[in-house]
Amino acid sequence: MTTVREPKQDRSRATRQRLLESTIVCLAEMGWGATTVAVVAEHSGVSRGAAQHHFPTREDLITAALEHMFDSRMQQAVAAAASAPAVQKTEAVLTGLMEYFTGPLFKAAVQVWTAAAADPLLKERIVPLEAKFGRVAHRTTIQALGVDDSDRATHHLVQATLDLARGLGLADLLTDDSARRGRIVTQWAATLDAALDATRSASAQR
Repeated sequence: MTTVREPKQDRSRATRQRLLESTIVCLAEMGWGATTVAVVAEHSGVSRGAAQHHFPTREDLITAALEHMFDSRMQQAVAAAASAPAVQKTEAVLTGLMEYFTGPLFKAAVQVWTAAAADPLLKERIVPLEAKFGRVAHRTTIQALGVDDSDRATHHLVQATLDLARGLGLADLLTDDSARRGRIVTQWAATLDAALDATRSASAQR
C-alpha cells in the first residue's frame, strides 16, 4: 500500500491556521500577558519551533491573528445579512455586528488595544491595524445594509451604529448583558430604518 501524504504547503497552511485561531482563544481567555508564542503553540498542538518559523515574535503572531480573523468574521457577517428577509435586514445586520462585538475576536482585540496603550512599540503596529478594522467594518456595514455612503447623513448614521455596537460589546465584557442588548438592538434597528428612509427621501427631493 502507498501512503498519501499531505502536501507540505497544505500542512504549512493548516499549521498557520491553527496558530491564528488558538491565538484569539488564548487572548480572549487568558489575556495579553499570558498569550506567548509558547502558550499558543501548546494550545494549538504545534511545536514552538514551528510556531516561531511562521511567527518569529509574539507581536507578529497576534497582529496576524487579529487581521486574519477580523477579515473572516466580517465576510461571514455580510453573508448572514444578505440571506435575511428584506423587512428584517437592518436588525439582521445589527445582530451580526453584536455577535462580533461580543465574541472572542473582540475580547481578544480589547486585550491587545489595552496593552498597546501602555507600549509605544506595540501601539505603532496596532494603530494602523485598528484604523483598517474601522474602515472595513464601516464598508461592510454599508454593503450589508445596501445604503449609499456618499450621503453624509447616512455615513454618520452607520458610524453611530458601529460606535453603539462597540459600546454594547464593552458592556458585555464583565457581565452577561444579552437581555438588555437585545432590546436595544431591536429599538435601534427600527430607529435606524426610519432615519435611513428619511435620508433617502431628502436625497430624492434634492
